[in-house]
Amino acid sequence: MPTSPAPTPDATAALAPAPTPDSTADPAPVPAPAPSASLVTERLLLRPVRAADVPAVTRLWTDPEVRRHLGGPVTEQVVRIRQRRVVGAPGVHAVVRAADGVLLGLVTVEPGARDGETEVSYQFLPEHWGHGYAREAVAAVVEATLLATPSVVALTQEANHRSRRLLEAVGMTHVSSFVEYDAHQVLYRRRR
Repeated sequence: MPTSPAPTPDATAALAPAPTPDSTADPAPVPAPAPSASLVTERLLLRPVRAADVPAVTRLWTDPEVRRHLGGPVTEQVVRIRQRRVVGAPGVHAVVRAADGVLLGLVTVEPGARDGETEVSYQFLPEHWGHGYAREAVAAVVEATLLATPSVVALTQEANHRSRRLLEAVGMTHVSSFVEYDAHQVLYRRRR
């Protein structure tokens, strides 16, 4: 599920190179440590990204609908770099439907990403929107993350009403609004 045409951080920001004039939409925060075990929910398996996942993950970076609230499709150069780094990347969870092994999206955890707080971000392929998968996956990651940190934050564009509803559904509260990346943003937080 995407989070408006102006650039914002996304679920794979940790996989991007340092910002350059060509890649400022994809800052490169310090990668987060990956949990040692996969997460399992009623319908989903959240696990490290595998080589076979790269084509579907690449769609997350290049699909205009997914990227509508994430600054638009990622440049070819950045995609190539991310493709080399995403397999097994720390903190990046491939969200897979347990029934058939189809990759639905990504959820990423980045400790210290936003003013020292752990940030959770996510992207899902459009054909899997509207089935509650993103809510189920993000809820599981937030719960697991809160076992090790006092709070979790998530950022989305103010215009992304679906993403805002998702964050509220997993118990996060809107705490601030501001302009960043030339777009109105909203920050949500959940504490232990």
